[in-house]
Amino acid sequence: MAELAIKSAAETKWDCVSFGEVMLRFDPGFGRVRNARSFQVWEGGGEYNVARAMRKCWGKRAAVVTALPKNDLGWLVEDFIMQGGVDMSYVIWRDFDGLGRNTRVGLNFTEKGFGIRPALGCSDRGHSAASQIRPGEVNWEKLFGEDGVRWFQTGGIFAALAPNTAEAVLEAVEIAKKYGTVVAYDLNFRASLWKSQGGKEGAQRINREIAKYVDVMIGNEEDFTACLGFQVEGADEHLTNIQTESFANMIKTAVKEYPNFRVAATTLRNAKTATVNDWSAILWYDGKIYESMKRDNLEIYDRVGGGDGFASGLAYGFLEGKGPQAAVEYGAAHGALAMSTPGDTSMVRVEEVEAAMKGKGARVIR
Repeated sequence: MAELAIKSAAETKWDCVSFGEVMLRFDPGFGRVRNARSFQVWEGGGEYNVARAMRKCWGKRAAVVTALPKNDLGWLVEDFIMQGGVDMSYVIWRDFDGLGRNTRVGLNFTEKGFGIRPALGCSDRGHSAASQIRPGEVNWEKLFGEDGVRWFQTGGIFAALAPNTAEAVLEAVEIAKKYGTVVAYDLNFRASLWKSQGGKEGAQRINREIAKYVDVMIGNEEDFTACLGFQVEGADEHLTNIQTESFANMIKTAVKEYPNFRVAATTLRNAKTATVNDWSAILWYDGKIYESMKRDNLEIYDRVGGGDGFASGLAYGFLEGKGPQAAVEYGAAHGALAMSTPGDTSMVRVEEVEAAMKGKGARVIR
């Protein structure tokens, strides 16, 4: 099997480019959305979170491809993205009709959860600017052919928003592969989002086409089953307790159909309560399985963004040439730290990730 071939920094403008929707998250703290009188506002999006971490945590050159309306909410998202240091050269700006019928910013109201009360999300993202992106709107030839990109991150949440976004993702990954860019895809199955596109059958039809162009496939056992149709032997009936052997068997089956897969990875989470999880990660590379340190009884402040933190740490490990074992350790440690702070995006630096990887404690740093 061929190894993961990554372009050098010298021959590219961007280390990481993400393609997806960037929403505003309204966070009621440890209260309930239904009872809130005030919210803290963050920006976030599964694909964007990876690019932001690439810039803020890992110090890499990052850009985002998305769409926003020309109004104050669109400019608020712009301000957040600019604070994160992510380039916006490829953002599509849409005229606003004054009401939001034609375009708007997607909103995501998300509770952290606490103890036996799980985290809860309520999305309000219809008619969003990003959900209307169609093939032909982004100059992918310039991005991948002239600028050059080392790592391209997109995923199943964005592909699920509408038939046109699925078509836009397919256009993007085809051109990315044409120019030798690593394509990373997070399956991130959300049943509610796929309802309008035919449920699991629709998800499989679309994702199986996109998968032909993917080098790094990220997803847990439910994702592989729902999005790609692969069954998991050895997992429990609710697909929440996958074992190393069953994951390895699933990937062996997957790579027979998709020999283009170079890496497959997932986080392993046992949610004892909303605020106490067992946490680790597993990665398949070149026919071998690599497992991260297991963190039992990890205390969670805000679980949103943990998987994206894992994806960015994994990417960093490979971009730096550190190898698969380091990649899964960077990903797992960064994901754990991302869940120790509020909001969807990472608030840590690479030195803190490496300290966590070495098992350093949480004594006060003075």
